[in-house]
Amino acid sequence: MSDFWTASGHLLCDRDAAGRLVPTPDLWRAFLARPELVPPEEACEAELALHAGLLAAPLRPVAPAEVAALADADARENWALYLAFRDRVQAAPTLEAAWLSLYRGDVRGIPPLFLQMLTHLVARAAMEGEADAFTLRAAECLFRPQRAAIHHGATLLADEEVLEARAADGDLGAIGRLLTEAGAPPREVELEVLSEALAPSYAARSDAHDLALDIAEGRPGQAGLARALERFIRHAIGEEVTIRPVPVIEDAHWRWHVGLDAEATAIANALWRGEAVAQARLARLLWLGVLEFRESSRVLPEVAGRPVYLALAMDAAQRVRLKPQNLATGLPLIAAEQAA
Repeated sequence: MSDFWTASGHLLCDRDAAGRLVPTPDLWRAFLARPELVPPEEACEAELALHAGLLAAPLRPVAPAEVAALADADARENWALYLAFRDRVQAAPTLEAAWLSLYRGDVRGIPPLFLQMLTHLVARAAMEGEADAFTLRAAECLFRPQRAAIHHGATLLADEEVLEARAADGDLGAIGRLLTEAGAPPREVELEVLSEALAPSYAARSDAHDLALDIAEGRPGQAGLARALERFIRHAIGEEVTIRPVPVIEDAHWRWHVGLDAEATAIANALWRGEAVAQARLARLLWLGVLEFRESSRVLPEVAGRPVYLALAMDAAQRVRLKPQNLATGLPLIAAEQAA
């Protein structure tokens, strides 16, 4: 497989001996090039100087007084948030360690865009060497919001941003993902669905995010999502696991589950508690998996030897918001200080 997800910025990072990413000044320059941080034309001289100075030396310390000198209140807030994020990431040995520390700590106040960019980088490193296009397309869900559609037996995931852009441009087709707007009839946006025939072209178009993925039972995308999660957990969290997709959960001794998004978490919690869940809401579940740890010594005793169930769902608007941080905080692992 040729290089993929070059827009992640992974080529602007160094790697340690374990293949984890180490940020470089050039990576921070890429952050500074984001439109959210590029000063507008009307920006004050102090903001222009701050931005130019950071482009020249992205890791230089910035005193609070330098931020306080900015004329615009929104600019002061934006720069304070960015610099706090930069410093927290730089304090960790790798981007993966920073990602874990942030999500196992406190991400309040960190702009979602920065967290998405960090997750994109960590996911790219986790997929290094992966040759299966279905696994790579499934891994896009780790950092790209999706929309779901059930269509002629297929369970399709398509990139939300791409769908909305194409709908706005009038690029409508006879088949594809339905977009529904309040007070308007559904519109269909045509996207190609990843297939064996299209798989060889995945890398070349991976940054376009313009291929839909079928994760229905028995389709390659169903297994691809399991493999993507395995690789991400191994790389980002450091746990060797095996995951297999299943059509239903039938376990009288169900001990532990992790919802991969807010909707799946709410549904799985209700089922675990024995509550009745309406069939219409159960139909929002798109994918189920069984996770097993290869090494049980770091697993909570009450879960050791038992499967952990994973669930992915769409919400009422058919949006899919996979949260990989739920794996960082939700797996039944003994805390590091207890395991030491």
